[in-house]
Amino acid sequence: MTLSIRPIDPVSRPFFAGEVSGIDITRPLTSDQASSIEKGMDQYGVLVFHGQHFDDETQLRYSRNFGALEEASGDLNWGKPRRIESALVNDISNLDIDNQVLARDDRKRLFSLGNRLWHSDSSFKEVPAKFSLLSARSIPSAGGNTEFADMRAGYDSLDDETKAEIEDLVCEHSQLYSRALLGFADFTEEDRIRLKPVLQRLVRRHPSTGRKSLYLASHAGAIVGWPVPEARALLRDLIEHATQRQFVYAHEWKQWDLVMWDNRATMHRARPFDPKQVRDMHRTTVGCERSTMAEAA
Repeated sequence: MTLSIRPIDPVSRPFFAGEVSGIDITRPLTSDQASSIEKGMDQYGVLVFHGQHFDDETQLRYSRNFGALEEASGDLNWGKPRRIESALVNDISNLDIDNQVLARDDRKRLFSLGNRLWHSDSSFKEVPAKFSLLSARSIPSAGGNTEFADMRAGYDSLDDETKAEIEDLVCEHSQLYSRALLGFADFTEEDRIRLKPVLQRLVRRHPSTGRKSLYLASHAGAIVGWPVPEARALLRDLIEHATQRQFVYAHEWKQWDLVMWDNRATMHRARPFDPKQVRDMHRTTVGCERSTMAEAA
């Protein structure tokens, strides 16, 4: 087999979202294979691999080809027993520690509904995420798609006046902001300390391609030096602009799909599904090497 990457929508989005074939990524990669995949990520921002029967061990091994992995700390189970053994694997599911579907009003489920808002993984951490890799272990019979927005195209299509206005802006990101948008406020004082806001640049330049992109998320709730209402109005306008349908790829999951995306160039959101059905996804996350503020320097 020969590794091949083709655009999923060659007419409307030839440079965003690619489908990979000719490789079994559950097996150890050669350096050339890993390099080809990373180059594909630079070009497409999102890569889709079908029929990849990962377990957590093989997913971790594959993910380490692209850098050091983040610890899974972006949920309310910090410091508590977890359903997934490895602290490097995020539990993106609607299951409790006994593998039972969470009740509709369960605190963990209500918090996770924030994933339905447009966001970039770990933008609420001082050093945010580089790549996210999501493996579909069990999926509902309908719904539960994931949508991805090309933040490079979103930036490129802004008018020059707006580009100049936002070039040097710095935002505050926190999960406290994103969950408040849905009316979730059930945080302990420990949660509020752990989730205190961090600073991120609003415009980033990709270290490999040199392309600029918008670095937005529902986690962004303030702009340094701006009145909060004015800042949130601008951020809402930018998110609406960057998530126009021509910039968005919607992935319809099949069991054993592995989708990886570059958080420096994309935003994403999960879509609704029947809450009585199981949706079990395991995510590994490659961290950036430095904060966006260090990139600015």
